[in-house]
Amino acid sequence: MITEHLFKKYLMLCFLLASGIFCFAQVEPVTLSEQSSHCIQCHGNRYYKFHNKVTGSEVKKLMNPYYFIDSTKYVQAIHSFFSCEDCHAADYVNYPHPSELKLEPKLSCIDCHGGDETFAKYQFDQMAEEVANSVHKQAFGEQFKCEMCHDLHSYKLGARKENSKITEIVKQDNEMCLSCHNNLSKYQILTDNQKPELLKTHEWLPNQELHFLNVRCIECHTPVTDTVMVSHKILPKEKAVHLCSDCHSTNSILRDKLYKYAAIQSRNEGGYYNSVILNEAYVIGANRNKYFNIISLLILGLALGGISLHIAARIINKK
Repeated sequence: MITEHLFKKYLMLCFLLASGIFCFAQVEPVTLSEQSSHCIQCHGNRYYKFHNKVTGSEVKKLMNPYYFIDSTKYVQAIHSFFSCEDCHAADYVNYPHPSELKLEPKLSCIDCHGGDETFAKYQFDQMAEEVANSVHKQAFGEQFKCEMCHDLHSYKLGARKENSKITEIVKQDNEMCLSCHNNLSKYQILTDNQKPELLKTHEWLPNQELHFLNVRCIECHTPVTDTVMVSHKILPKEKAVHLCSDCHSTNSILRDKLYKYAAIQSRNEGGYYNSVILNEAYVIGANRNKYFNIISLLILGLALGGISLHIAARIINKK
């Protein structure tokens, strides 16, 4: 006889087994190229070692933090299947690295992604045009590059999946902006200002913390566009959105920006009929709680099952 205790243990075992299978199915191991594995031996650690041919001794030094690559993030990044030499000069494989390599111009993102039909759906060419007209490019010229916002060794499209939550998208996009505008060392590469003054420049904004957690910087600092999913034309601060009604109204600009993702999320959670056809309308029986929907379907299933069993029993008894 199965006791309640044994039954609970059985359920827990089934749950752990199912979780293990799910996790195993979700993890896609990444195998780095031989050359990338060679590079990450040093650049993936806070310290590195090398043999000093002059003194004949082994030397251990602190890695320059700007050249440190988080190996965990790297193997999950969208570019992890490339070899380092695909973007960096092959001579970097030797240490000490030849000093003249630092003066060579690096490949830009558009060198690979531009003018290629393979990447046409991502609209890189349109993005490049918008960046060229952005306040960053106009102020700093060729010194401003894609990698200043998009870390090429850790960038991933995790928050761009159809089942992504709005909060995940906001967090990922705002971290790109804050990686410079909230980082004094990186900020002063492009400007002589002593420090970023985010709170001061946004002191007019009510409930700052609430806005920063739930709205992307680009909602107010880029124009509405239908050409790309994410606008890359950063406007001067004088042209940024300052009117509350621009967002908190029926014709909110957020409908053409962040709410594009909200529509996808709503469709996934509420279904096509509720999120697309009805939109904001309320129809009795249509705008239902999804948990009540599940319970209703279970009750209906049990009822139909009971009726089927009853009919089957009647037929058998009649014979």
